[in-house]
Amino acid sequence: MDLQPLISVRTNPAVKPPWYADLVIYEVYVRAFRDSNGDGIGDLPGLADRIGYIRDLGITAIWLLPIFPSPLRDDGYDISDFRDVHPDLGTLDDFRKLLDRAHAAGIRVITDLVVNHTSDQHPWFRSARNGPGHPFHDYYVWSPTPDRFAGTRIIFSDTERSNWTWEPQCRLHYWHRFYAHQPDLNYDNPEVRREMLEIVRFWLDLGVDGFRVDAAPYLFEREGTTCENLPETHAFLKEIRKVADTYSPPRVLLAEANQPPAHLAPYFGSGDEFHLAFHFPLMPAMFLAIHREDSKPLLEVLQATPSLPDGCQWAMFLRNHDELTLESIAEADRAYMFDTYAGAKEMRLNLGIRRRLWPLMQGGRRQIELLYGLILSLPGCALLYYGDEIGMGDDLRLGDRNGVRTPMQWSTGLNAGFSEAAPERLYAPVISDPEYHYAGRNVDSHERTPTSFLNWLRRMIKVHRADPLFRGSKMRVLYTDNPKVFAFVREREGQAVLCLNNLSRYIQPARVDLHEWRGRVPVDLIGGAALPSVGNDPVLFTIAPHYFYWFRLEQR
Repeated sequence: MDLQPLISVRTNPAVKPPWYADLVIYEVYVRAFRDSNGDGIGDLPGLADRIGYIRDLGITAIWLLPIFPSPLRDDGYDISDFRDVHPDLGTLDDFRKLLDRAHAAGIRVITDLVVNHTSDQHPWFRSARNGPGHPFHDYYVWSPTPDRFAGTRIIFSDTERSNWTWEPQCRLHYWHRFYAHQPDLNYDNPEVRREMLEIVRFWLDLGVDGFRVDAAPYLFEREGTTCENLPETHAFLKEIRKVADTYSPPRVLLAEANQPPAHLAPYFGSGDEFHLAFHFPLMPAMFLAIHREDSKPLLEVLQATPSLPDGCQWAMFLRNHDELTLESIAEADRAYMFDTYAGAKEMRLNLGIRRRLWPLMQGGRRQIELLYGLILSLPGCALLYYGDEIGMGDDLRLGDRNGVRTPMQWSTGLNAGFSEAAPERLYAPVISDPEYHYAGRNVDSHERTPTSFLNWLRRMIKVHRADPLFRGSKMRVLYTDNPKVFAFVREREGQAVLCLNNLSRYIQPARVDLHEWRGRVPVDLIGGAALPSVGNDPVLFTIAPHYFYWFRLEQR
């Protein structure tokens, strides 16, 4: 059978992969990670103190959720000052010390860059709402009626009825793609564009290694469009890239653009826009495939995934700080996902599911191991959300997405070792649900248990990082006679790793056509066992339930 090229990157083998190739990224909510001063809130010194833990996990970069001053009506994405640190979290000097500690451990630091909007408490908007002629009024988008840009969808449809909100002080409506307390910036104003580029330079001069650019598709508005993915937006994002490229080594840009594959690809430009982008369409496809026990959802998304310019990569993820978004999948698949993974109404938010990974998968460790095996073996960077490595649960009693942003669980001690404050002073309660209680799911306990998921994941990341074939190389899907088995190869300079994934809860046989590697010996990357050499006929593999293999096809 012919091999099918799916995900690929146009690479020049003579060029050394960039530093951001195949990062393993750890997403950190600073407020939730470690409290160093006993006020019940995680902070930058607390995070700096746990850099050794993150390093030992095998992480090569951390991504920090917003650390800016904010009223915290949207957990920090409503920013009131772009050039400082929220006092709950520390100071700019604390941030510099964190950078030094992380860099000394070989870990890069990526911060959130929120370019689309500000808080309504930002000094710009507090002046702008007074009306035309006042400073910064033109920093925002205004209209006498709420009829402009009528073809634009409402992202937070659960809470917002319109993308326009009436401002009584100036008797005009202002535009917002998210919450009403987050007015959008007016990127048609050159002063806004200059200001935001200066903010980029401010943080890069401090030493950050790059940005996860929040809400990238929404910067400009035009009548008769969806106000998403516009050419003007891409042009400005390329301006940010030009600034990042002036630093040595170049800083990295990671796009948060929740779009179908055809609309995602342009965010890489011709290699002159983003270096990385989250593969939003693939994420729900992995959950569909594992529950349906069928590789078809994966194949359909991968077939639609375009090749990337040289130096660009996808970022693969399972869960993060937001709801598990279902915007990019068909309506029938969305209904199936809701019925399967979020039967109770309180588990749903907007067009997504507000659950952490382990409750989402009902604690099925083999399924979760298989999912991590996928994101560690597919081309691109792998993202881990803090606490998932110890099987943390969520708290559906907390509103919005706060249920997946509870304190990190370090030990069996007071407040799970997160803080020395009285429990009632914590920014959020620790998980005390019996199934996910911190007494059984914490770093100390997992580190002492050789068979824990934490130690398993450390080993898998170590194996992943040790093999250069997982760095920026292309993949090809292989034909099998069993749709419950998803098989592909990672290739580079004549070398190959075969990845086999059993999506079923039952043991599965699969014949895989490996004639292109006739005479090579499959060697298990994890255990080191060698199989008989490949012959002319398809090779029969028998794969345990929800299990995966990584075989290097070695020449002997």
